[in-house]
Amino acid sequence: MKRYLAFIKKALSGKEADYTKGSIRSAVLLLAIPMMLEMAMESVFALVDLYFVGHLKESGYAIQTVGLTESVLSVMYSIAIGMSMAATAMVARRIGEKNPEQASRSAAQVLLVSFIVTFILSVLGVIYAEEILVLMGSKPEAAAYGKNFTRIMMGSSVVIMLLFLINGIFRGAGNAAIAMKSLWIANIANIILCPVLIKGFGPVPAMGLTGAALATTIGRSIGVIYQLYHLLVADTQVRILLRYFKPDYKIVKSIVKIATPGIFQFVIASCSWIFLAQPVATTGGENASAGYQTALRLMMFFMLPAWGLSNAASTLVGQNMGAGQLVRAEQSVMKTVVYNVIFMITVSLIFFFLGDVLVGFFTQDLAIKNFAKNALHIMSVGFIFYGIGMVMINAFNGAGDTWTPTWVNLFGFWLFQIPLAYFLSKYFGMGPKRVFISIPVAETIITIIAFILFKRGKWKTVKV
Repeated sequence: MKRYLAFIKKALSGKEADYTKGSIRSAVLLLAIPMMLEMAMESVFALVDLYFVGHLKESGYAIQTVGLTESVLSVMYSIAIGMSMAATAMVARRIGEKNPEQASRSAAQVLLVSFIVTFILSVLGVIYAEEILVLMGSKPEAAAYGKNFTRIMMGSSVVIMLLFLINGIFRGAGNAAIAMKSLWIANIANIILCPVLIKGFGPVPAMGLTGAALATTIGRSIGVIYQLYHLLVADTQVRILLRYFKPDYKIVKSIVKIATPGIFQFVIASCSWIFLAQPVATTGGENASAGYQTALRLMMFFMLPAWGLSNAASTLVGQNMGAGQLVRAEQSVMKTVVYNVIFMITVSLIFFFLGDVLVGFFTQDLAIKNFAKNALHIMSVGFIFYGIGMVMINAFNGAGDTWTPTWVNLFGFWLFQIPLAYFLSKYFGMGPKRVFISIPVAETIITIIAFILFKRGKWKTVKV
């Protein structure tokens, strides 16, 4: 027990390590433990908001607004994740080559490019917040009720981008503990501020749904300040100096080459959830929409730690390719698959046996609960395949081969999942249930294709 506790303490300590040598099992777990906790903390944001707004008077409108806004923000997340993929791949490769200065320069250039792109989209989100909610399937009265929440959340997209992107830089450097701690800090602030700003406390007036948006934005901003301290001031492998922000077109070209398909990769995936929200809302109404969004938030709470675990493959592939150890890179991926499958089997069992309890924590509305529980049971059928697929996708991305998973996602989500969902829900007349079925079916196909392509090994020839 002492040995296990010492290992966990080492994983959470934030000490930098060389992952190109030594035990692969230890390397995977040293990265995976803080990465899983980091991603669990990211999912807590939405769950905390969902819990508090689910107890507001207009809970149906509030839950729907939070869910639909998160679906739209997933596009912003996609941009941030796509850029962070470029950061992780480039930083990991340079660290593997034992060139920390060039890793720092690459990180600065990614931050520069990302800030410009996200700022423009933030402005558009603030201006068209209400129209976006209506476009997503919200009723006009529900959109009017939730527009301020959406406006604040969209306006804070730059903060969201920085939170994801800087964590991607730290993961590439092999320092996953700093990424984890930044989200701990952000979530603690959000948990404290949510009840204060939503319900009011002392001189602070009750702000309802708007308070939830402010709490989340302030919490994330505090997390970003912590990240910037370690990136700009603290003594770490990747330390950015102001002169590194001078545009370096060679590095920018490499960033665009890796990040563009990476962004499309996650836009394709996240937009599929947006498209699925529409037939759920139109065939099942407000209760089905709120139930779907509740199930989705719960699913993401458990899926994000699995994504965090699979991120270990990205760092290990990048660093080992930089060190010229291709066999070790592949072995690291397969070891990560084993651990992720074990985790996802556990999650499946939790959803099957405790789904009603989990849903009841967020809403007591019987109609919403039934839709949410039904969605959880159906979606969890494919969790084992989700776990394998995540690792495959992150392995490609860590190698800098972001095009392969992009094409796989395009086929699996847009050319298969969305048409299947619309066909089953509209023409078979069973509404939201058929939409839920399309999710595990598509994820299973995506995983099979990704695994076959990974074993072919073309990713081993990618230059970053």
